[in-house]
Amino acid sequence: MDKLLNTLDSALRTLFAPPRAAQACPAPIEPCGELSAADKAHAGALMRVNHVGEVCAQALYTAQALATKNEALRTHFQNASADESNHLAWTKQRLDELGARPSLLNPLWYAGAFGLGLLAGRLGDKVSLGFVLETETQVEAHLQSHLGRLPAGDTASRAIVAQMQADEAQHALDARASGAMELPQPVKALMSAAAKVMTTTAHYV
Repeated sequence: MDKLLNTLDSALRTLFAPPRAAQACPAPIEPCGELSAADKAHAGALMRVNHVGEVCAQALYTAQALATKNEALRTHFQNASADESNHLAWTKQRLDELGARPSLLNPLWYAGAFGLGLLAGRLGDKVSLGFVLETETQVEAHLQSHLGRLPAGDTASRAIVAQMQADEAQHALDARASGAMELPQPVKALMSAAAKVMTTTAHYV
């Protein structure tokens, strides 16, 4: 019962409470340049997609922590979730600064990601860790693409995305070191296709 209540609390906090970061938002090396209205709108759409990714990360890790019977692995997932909480807060802060809103479909994204995380967890710890490994590998590549698409003068968003990318790469390394299995190529392709649908939709909605 405690686990279920904690799971519900995590969902409500992610979707409806102001996110709080345990670490300060990454500061850009150079001051942010003057952004046009078009640049702000473009950066806002990209950061909305990144914010959705962090909503899904909270759902995934929460579900995987619930599903595993391995206490050490549960702690691993909870620690990774704490890192993602920083990302959630940073992306929301940047959305506010850009005058952009989060995705209107965040409850849907959370529910879908939670279901996938729960399924992966029920298939066993090696599969669950393999799901983390592949997810974080794809997210790292996705964030790299955003570094190439953000307006050149938006150093504030770039600093956040760069730190997120480094953290996601570490999560992938941690999952591999913990015994993650390599997922079959068709599963990887399906995950990539699902992520494409989510990121394309979240760019606008």
